[in-house]
Amino acid sequence: MRMFLCVKTQKLLSRVLSPSATVRWRRLSCVSSPDEDKPRPSVLRHLTTKLKATGPIPVAEYMREVLTNPVTGYYVRNNMLGPDGDFITSPEISQIFGELLGVWIVSEWIGAGRPKQLQLVELGPGKGSLACDVLRVLAQLRSVLGDASASLHLVEVSPALSRLQAQNLTGDRSQEANAEDEPVYRRGETAGGLPVSWYRRLDDVPAGFSVFLAHEFFDALPVHKFQRTAKGWREVMVDIDPEKPGQLRFVVAPSPTLASSTFVQAGERRDHVEVCPEGGVIVQQLAQRIAEDGGAALIADYGHDGTKTDTFRGFKGHQLHDVLAAPGSADLTADVDFSYLRRMAGGGVACLGPVAQRTFLKNMGIDTRMQVLLRNCSDASTRKQLIGSYNMLTDPAQMGERFLFFGLLHRSRLTQPERATGLTLDTKTKKSPLPPPVAGFTELSFS
Repeated sequence: MRMFLCVKTQKLLSRVLSPSATVRWRRLSCVSSPDEDKPRPSVLRHLTTKLKATGPIPVAEYMREVLTNPVTGYYVRNNMLGPDGDFITSPEISQIFGELLGVWIVSEWIGAGRPKQLQLVELGPGKGSLACDVLRVLAQLRSVLGDASASLHLVEVSPALSRLQAQNLTGDRSQEANAEDEPVYRRGETAGGLPVSWYRRLDDVPAGFSVFLAHEFFDALPVHKFQRTAKGWREVMVDIDPEKPGQLRFVVAPSPTLASSTFVQAGERRDHVEVCPEGGVIVQQLAQRIAEDGGAALIADYGHDGTKTDTFRGFKGHQLHDVLAAPGSADLTADVDFSYLRRMAGGGVACLGPVAQRTFLKNMGIDTRMQVLLRNCSDASTRKQLIGSYNMLTDPAQMGERFLFFGLLHRSRLTQPERATGLTLDTKTKKSPLPPPVAGFTELSFS
């Protein structure tokens, strides 16, 4: 059954979801780079040269080359987000999504005892749309935050996207670092004076109480694929098709690889498994930082809880695309295995979820927000757009069930309050107080 929001979170929502709040539907379109007119290196030529020299490569290495190669990578040289790109994300569908996540962040900051520092860290921030919506909520709740020092930290490997994020978040109030090897490669501030910093690695983000957001980040990290055979687990590799030299194909390694001997769990019942070691390392980093410095992490992505098998796919022009065809022209993704992330997080933090996006957003008050907006909207076209975006986010047939939310919290966040003791306490009728609820999640479980 659904968990009702705690009183503090309801008050935050009432501050943010006021009738005077306006709806913004127009997003800044991607800015083309002068480099886009130059001939682009051939990803396929680069891969075939590599395969001829080394032989078949793991799917994880193929994904890494296609998506993040410094010269040919899809994320490095493409503006792929939005209606004109290859896919669209929830913050691009509706501002309500980011607003509710902003409320969640402030709610968890309050639940942690209102620390004097609040670092908002987003991994893979896309256009910066989610950060824009969250920062607007923080500005509306400035009186709640009091004298807490807030800052925004973005972990982004794409030069093209970092420029776009800077434009959307800071306008002309940012500049790149003088040296390429500096941990912070761009600094700026929002119109309201909130500092913004850009990093290529999570390791470079300063220590301190932080709330981490990873929205459609883990699904783009490289996965190894393994197939059960009569001789045991074997890794799925990418190779050149000998009958079609200009095309690639999947092959199964004839003998165990280091990955197939290491990453497949004993007792695995599925016949095909995808494992994302890079995602496991990042979750371990998040868990360690939360355990040491406090804070929370909210991971939202297409995924499953250890039940699916082959989810590796490509997207081009909002349509499914063959993952081996025209590498570099389409996004590659694989559903996140949240059971693996939970296992890698370890016992130092509390793990929540995963819960479906529909459940999370409804628990966060999306229905209340929609009622406020529709009640104050007289334009038929805007009302239709509001309803359409709501359905896309919550409909089980669209994003409502396929998209999942997973949380990491400091273990003290869910500690039961101490029960009063004394001669007047009737232990037969008084129950121990329950741990404080966490907005958005219906079930709490420890890793």
